[in-house]
Amino acid sequence: MRSREIILNYTKGLHTRTAAAVVNMADMIQNKYQVRLFINFRDRRVPATSLMPLVNLKIRDKDKLTLMVSGVHEEQALNEFDSFFESGFEDLSNQAINDIDTILNENMITTEEIFHNIANGIIVTDQADRVILFNSFAERLFQMTSDKVIGEQFTVLLPDLGSALKTDVPEAMIRKVINNQVLLITRRPLLIDGKARGTIIILQNISSLEKVKGELKEVKELKERLQLILKYVQDGICVMDKQGVVNYVNDAYLKILKLNRSDVIGKNISELSPHGVRQTVLKTGHCVKNKIIKKNDDVMIISNVSPIVVDGEQVGAISIVKDFREIQQLTEKLNRVTSRAEYLEEELIRSRNPEKIFSDFIGKSGKIIDALSVALKAARTKATIMIRGESGTGKEMIAKGIHYASSYSKGPFIRVNCASIPENLFESELFGHEKGSFTGAVSRRLGKFELAQHGTIFLDEIGELNIHMQAKILRVLQEKEIQRIGSETVQKLDIRIIAATNRDLEEMVKQGDFREDLYYRLNVIPIYLPPLRERKQDIALLVEYFMNRFKKDRERPILGISNDAMESLLAYTWPGNVREIENLFERLFTLVDNDYIEAEDLPAYIRGIKLNGQHVQHDLLTSDNVLPMEDYEKEIIKKALKKYGSCNAAGKVLHLNHKTVAAKARKYNLIE
Repeated sequence: MRSREIILNYTKGLHTRTAAAVVNMADMIQNKYQVRLFINFRDRRVPATSLMPLVNLKIRDKDKLTLMVSGVHEEQALNEFDSFFESGFEDLSNQAINDIDTILNENMITTEEIFHNIANGIIVTDQADRVILFNSFAERLFQMTSDKVIGEQFTVLLPDLGSALKTDVPEAMIRKVINNQVLLITRRPLLIDGKARGTIIILQNISSLEKVKGELKEVKELKERLQLILKYVQDGICVMDKQGVVNYVNDAYLKILKLNRSDVIGKNISELSPHGVRQTVLKTGHCVKNKIIKKNDDVMIISNVSPIVVDGEQVGAISIVKDFREIQQLTEKLNRVTSRAEYLEEELIRSRNPEKIFSDFIGKSGKIIDALSVALKAARTKATIMIRGESGTGKEMIAKGIHYASSYSKGPFIRVNCASIPENLFESELFGHEKGSFTGAVSRRLGKFELAQHGTIFLDEIGELNIHMQAKILRVLQEKEIQRIGSETVQKLDIRIIAATNRDLEEMVKQGDFREDLYYRLNVIPIYLPPLRERKQDIALLVEYFMNRFKKDRERPILGISNDAMESLLAYTWPGNVREIENLFERLFTLVDNDYIEAEDLPAYIRGIKLNGQHVQHDLLTSDNVLPMEDYEKEIIKKALKKYGSCNAAGKVLHLNHKTVAAKARKYNLIE
């Protein structure tokens, strides 16, 4: 490398334009002689082809500088470069000036790109504190474009920082939040020829650093909390690295195993327990759970050991131990408490009905209390329920109570009387149909199951279904989905199903009249409602209830009921159950003119006669007494239903269609 010291002879010094001329000449010389040129000034060496570093040297007129060259033709290149400086910069050709302008333009574009893409906000003000430069980052921070800011006072941007930025302090760092961004503001004077010509403000976004700072604080607090938890937790905890060296145990571990800290910390488990579960976990990388280990005659523990994996690599293991004897004691205590609680809960449910939804069900007998307690428990589940009992015992009332006490209470309660729907319309009624799916289907119709979505469907008189429809119902129970007639779309169901019947389903299953699989699907939670003749003690409550209910419809109140009348009511078998007694008192309050209901006010079939001192009911078909035709009709239909079990079967024997039998049975309160 060759070098030569020269003195710059140019009154304006090496400013931007003259520096561009040097860059242009150096580039031509380097290409011509296959060399590299450098300028050394005050121990700073910069490439002669780099404009901004040359300008930043701030070489003035009469300053000494050194020209340096390295390459193939060093002497020729150095001479030509020296001659350029000797001749000065006055006689530049037009071509040279054009080349210089190109260099200046390219460097200006580069500088502007850097200015606008730097990852900090930069604001430059003049001596009057007016904004003269405002880069893109600053635009995003302040959410203002440069054309709205340039020429304005800096205090428009940061009014509360104006005085601080005008101080003579070379650098002031201020933390400030702007538009939810945490900034660190740095101010420096802009010096030109040693004089302050304005200021340059640098805005550094430190939001991410603040976030990291907060996260580090949270991690520190979390670590401290974990330390406290590990210290005071009742389970014993032992942590070891991947070599098996124990580096942490809590106080509970030492207490359970009756050890001192020095007995385990820093020791390898291959020494402490060479064939133990911790060694196994470190070797295999698999957890060991609920391992009962007997350490000695005094210590028996339950151990759970798991590998510690970080970024897919096993870095150690953690062992958690519990005192087995303590667990046994707690388990025994819990079993005792649980058994006691279950007993008290059962007694509470049996003794009273806490749900208002069952408040309309009149009855205090043991069988009724048992039925209501089962209903209350069933309501808290989503299981299918079967309510058994004779007509008039209140099966629908219980079904509604279960619905409103369940998680389906916000949905609809849809009742379906299986005995009253003709067989040819049953599938359409339950599953719905699409328009045109069969003759008469003039529009789409939603079935009962779809109407009950998110609620409860009550299938009353389920025993009246034929085998074909039983299969359809079974599929709904199994799949919890339906398909309208004529539709290819399957509708998923979220419903509670409650069925009810007065038929002997078990006998029907034996005879092949009821599907066994459907029986077990429906009979998940059975509820039996006893007939009124099995809970005679509730008759007085029902009499009082209905007398209070119907007295508001009379101008002249009935004051009570005679003992003879009450004895007749208690002796009667009530085949229509509660519905029958309700209708009776509605009739009595319409027809009785006296202050008290007497025995003679009751229908003859309720009064009965005395045989051997006992009250028994008249057999209307063998008695010599002549009664109204309706009484005989009621007795015939009641006997037919009791003997043959359904309206269809009874109708065949009586030579009536099933609709007529069903209508008359409902008229006489023999079915619901």
